[in-house]
Amino acid sequence: MRNFKTIAIALLVAFGTTVATAQTKKVDVAKSKISWIGKKVTGSHEGTVNLQDGSLVFEGKKLKGGAFTVDMNSIIVTDLKAGQGKENLEGHLKADDFFGTDKFPTAKLNFTKIATKQNGLYTVTADLTLKGITKPITFDITVNGNKATSALKIDRTKYGIEYKSGSIFDSLGDKAINDEFELAVELAF
Repeated sequence: MRNFKTIAIALLVAFGTTVATAQTKKVDVAKSKISWIGKKVTGSHEGTVNLQDGSLVFEGKKLKGGAFTVDMNSIIVTDLKAGQGKENLEGHLKADDFFGTDKFPTAKLNFTKIATKQNGLYTVTADLTLKGITKPITFDITVNGNKATSALKIDRTKYGIEYKSGSIFDSLGDKAINDEFELAVELAF
């Protein structure tokens, strides 16, 4: 009976230590940045979109989780100036052809699996929800001190965003828009 108590106490201490070391770090949305690039046959456009909130979970210095909400109404175009099509493109990106921000004002990303590649570099599998559709994506993230960076490519057609997709519509010629858009993410916490 005494050995059972000793084992139970040891397990309790070990479990308690593991739980106690998990730490959630809130992302500073004002100091974080998400840049995007969308490409088409005849060129590209770029801009930014803001985080609404987010956090990363660590055990010691190891990344163990993360969850983020993006404010899709904050999407802006940075390669065009006012009066040169900037307002039209921003409006189109918010329209149903693209992100439908009236119905879907946020996008969500929740880490589901994290594998350590090397010190500070991880491969993350996450559930990404865009336009009410959730699909898994995989990407690398680097954590260094109180910053994390990542580059993601997202296939918009998996989320019902098919406008001028060359893989869905024939005969678009030079009007085709790439299915993938790119994100460069810089997080401060």
